[in-house]
Amino acid sequence: MTTIFSARKIITMNPSNPEATHVAVRDGRILGAGSLQELEGWGQYTLDETFKDKVIMPGLVEGHSHAMEGTLWKYTYVGFFDRMDPHGKVWDGAGDIEAVITRLEEANGKIDDPDAPLPAWSLDPIYFNNERVSREQLDRVSTTRPIGIMHASGHILNVNSKALELAGLLKSGINNPGVPLGKDGLPTGELKGPDVMTPVGIHVGFDRDMLACDEEGLIDFAKLCVRSGVTTATDLAARLPEEAVNMMLEVTARKTFPARIVPLRYHHGVTPDELIKHATSLKKQSTDRLRLGKIKVVVDGSIQGFSARIRWPGYYNGAPNGLWYISPEHLRHIINASLEKDLHIHTHTNGDEATELVLDCMEEGLLKHPSRDHRFTLQHCQLADSAQFRRMAKLGMCINLFANHHFYWGDEHYNLTVGPERAKRMNACATAIESGVPMAIHSDAPITPLGPLFTAWCAINRLTASGRTQGEEEKIDIDEALYAITLGAAYTLKLDGEIGSIESGKRADFAILESDPEDTDPTKLKDIKVWGTVQDGRIFSAADL
Repeated sequence: MTTIFSARKIITMNPSNPEATHVAVRDGRILGAGSLQELEGWGQYTLDETFKDKVIMPGLVEGHSHAMEGTLWKYTYVGFFDRMDPHGKVWDGAGDIEAVITRLEEANGKIDDPDAPLPAWSLDPIYFNNERVSREQLDRVSTTRPIGIMHASGHILNVNSKALELAGLLKSGINNPGVPLGKDGLPTGELKGPDVMTPVGIHVGFDRDMLACDEEGLIDFAKLCVRSGVTTATDLAARLPEEAVNMMLEVTARKTFPARIVPLRYHHGVTPDELIKHATSLKKQSTDRLRLGKIKVVVDGSIQGFSARIRWPGYYNGAPNGLWYISPEHLRHIINASLEKDLHIHTHTNGDEATELVLDCMEEGLLKHPSRDHRFTLQHCQLADSAQFRRMAKLGMCINLFANHHFYWGDEHYNLTVGPERAKRMNACATAIESGVPMAIHSDAPITPLGPLFTAWCAINRLTASGRTQGEEEKIDIDEALYAITLGAAYTLKLDGEIGSIESGKRADFAILESDPEDTDPTKLKDIKVWGTVQDGRIFSAADL
């Protein structure tokens, strides 16, 4: 049966048919977009006027997110900014360390089991004049209950003394760059990088894979997708053990599940050969709503956490250089094997030194295993300079830039982490386009809230939280930004033949908006309300979640 949806306006992202008033759908796919008269040629149909006063866009594509956000909402939110949960409730931000402690004390008072841990998330000390949170401060909440807070970056975990004790780390003599020591020779409670976070995380409520979501969390993550107009989203770093894959296959197959999820197998915890073998086996299990078989390699940490690897002259405030999350030998092996076996890789690089390493390894790998359409994608890649963008173009690479960083951490990057000049070039969308590098932009949810229209607003306006424009020359226009959150992101996932535009033969994935982004003041783009989504022809209203 054919359904024809009417709308105030349909933005198709199809250059040969950029605008329409109706779209015809059959069996979850698009028959065509145009006028009602043009579409009546497909035969009998039902006219659905649910969206007659709305604006329809292609379903938005979030090319870098983590489904674990759905699970994190079970824990205590202590982020600096106000934030909406999957059920539509807005939680106030914690504006200083005392507010964080108060919120933890409130959560502690609600836990009946004296031995149960207290997990929290989205801490960011950079907003507290970069004052580091110590185990002694968390001990004010409890000395008997293990407490752990995941940083907003996802690359640092703060714990109290009890958590360190349970993990066997409350002792002197520890020599690990990811475990800072206090004046007393004991760990401060701040843990950097997965090698040290994981063994302590099991004692503070992150007892599962810290990157994973459970069934309820996956469902809640999908609710966030509907609220933000997203119909395809990545889970960009997951271990994907058999039980997790089986759960995701079962949940995404439900008629009520509203999104397509693209999980990538994270490199940590296995050898390069084991990684390649696992990704290859996962590829065979893919379904329409669960696309498996891609790889994610994390090369360094975060800039605001001072764990990213950056080139000379280093951090603006003199902090020591960050951490390598993988050895060059292992990275080179993974890239070579993926090119040989036609596996798709996305690499996390925040610092420009980490980006340079990936470019070097890609250059070597492509000499051994030429590939005309590998679409290996650099994720974040925040400090890349123009020379590196030119190399990416020559190597056929894609980029997914973290545009939200301008708002959330732009002032801190300017004043503290990398200084004015490099801060102005961060997430250089205009340079990417000028260099001919296929580009997407992203939220990295839960690092920042899922919301591609907000991400587009960030790339267009480049405003910091203080209202200052940072990097006027790297602004892009609204058409370029809308492309980046639809076809641009779909291209980096090798899905642009199925999603990202409204045209005949593609999946019937739509974002339903209350206003027209093409007729909106670019400074107001983030304020456009999302009614809901259509995914594979199925209607999902945010109001009904």
